[in-house]
Amino acid sequence: MAHKLPQISELQTLSKSSQTTALDLLFEPSPAIQSTLLPVVRNAKYSSYSELIDECRTALFDLASNSAPSKPNPALLSVVGSHPRLGSKRVDSAQSAAEQANLQGDGEQLAELNREYEERFPGLRFVVFVNGRGRSEIMNDMRARIDRGDFAKEVDAALQAMCDIAKDRASKLLA
Repeated sequence: MAHKLPQISELQTLSKSSQTTALDLLFEPSPAIQSTLLPVVRNAKYSSYSELIDECRTALFDLASNSAPSKPNPALLSVVGSHPRLGSKRVDSAQSAAEQANLQGDGEQLAELNREYEERFPGLRFVVFVNGRGRSEIMNDMRARIDRGDFAKEVDAALQAMCDIAKDRASKLLA
């Protein structure tokens, strides 16, 4: 079933359920994302989805600013953890499944990198804007980020990737 975003000019006045559906399409279906970003949707009128997503980015980074690597904010971990693991055989979001299509294949190496990443950054999930890049390029990026070992930079990278993905999804869902 094809999903479509409502007109941005109508979003603020729609039901909470319709607003939640829009957020689910842009980001991922997640109670943590919904509770963090519904106020952004409801408290202002936007002229474009890009503008809305920029405000969502601010809210997500505010959430991150109330977190420390030694004691991460549980809501922040839930937001970042809402994205499926790269190369996972079970991906609930149709958008994520399509975005990760070129990562399919023998998943053992990618699964091992996911495990290593999550051991290095407890509570985080590797999130990247795939944007048509191939498996080896994504895995090299993952390896570099594991080796860098900076929890705060990982949070920033994950949140930025989520917003980049949302903008890409908005452009496709509005086409």
